[in-house]
Amino acid sequence: MSHHIVSELREGVLSLGINRPERKNALTPQMYTGLADALIEAGTSDHVRVVILHGSEEIFCAGNDIEQFAAHEPAQDERPSIYFMHALSRLMKPVIAAVNGPAVGIGATLLLHCDLVYAGRNTQLVFPFVKLGLCPEFASTLLLPSRLGHQRAAELLLLGEPCDADRALLLGLVNDVLDPEDVLPRARETAARMASLSMQALQTSKTLMREGIQQACEQQIAKETVAFSRLLTSPEAKSAFEAFLKRRKPD
Repeated sequence: MSHHIVSELREGVLSLGINRPERKNALTPQMYTGLADALIEAGTSDHVRVVILHGSEEIFCAGNDIEQFAAHEPAQDERPSIYFMHALSRLMKPVIAAVNGPAVGIGATLLLHCDLVYAGRNTQLVFPFVKLGLCPEFASTLLLPSRLGHQRAAELLLLGEPCDADRALLLGLVNDVLDPEDVLPRARETAARMASLSMQALQTSKTLMREGIQQACEQQIAKETVAFSRLLTSPEAKSAFEAFLKRRKPD
């Protein structure tokens, strides 16, 4: 596992922490692979009953590391981020997210695949794909419109409007809003309650809840991946990435 992913297993609860503060917890290919491997192992382990995903009290995840992503983009079927998407979306054990500060790009879309999301008052969800000349991913083009309606989803996905914690709570994207220092303890408390329940009942219930949408999510991820890869080579995306790396507005 990447040294930027901190793993702790305690009394049936696996906590996976994103720990790369110098780059605002931006995800590298190695971090995606580490997270995916841990989630897949959690799915088959008798010792893991619940998974918690978290960052720090200041930041959850800034999305892809743009510098590495732009320079070393593999073929779409080999992309570590896709491996991570499949690992998380297919995990039938409960997943709880503890979110503070910015959750950007895949840092925001991954929350749509968690069962419970607790957010700090400093949380901001940002879906910046179109501003980068790209399209959204992780089945967000399916899940957000189905949950929020087209117009509200368009504010987030087409305009890339930031969504603060109170707005996210109003939209039903998070379960509760807390002080930043209380977010991870709340997630751990809830995870402990879940871990005390029947494993078979938990997994069966989540499987039934996901059954109607699982295949549609897989298909949407595949469609988004093709479109994302195509847009990634466009002049607009290249200009946006260059501007991001040089800290200026895109042409």
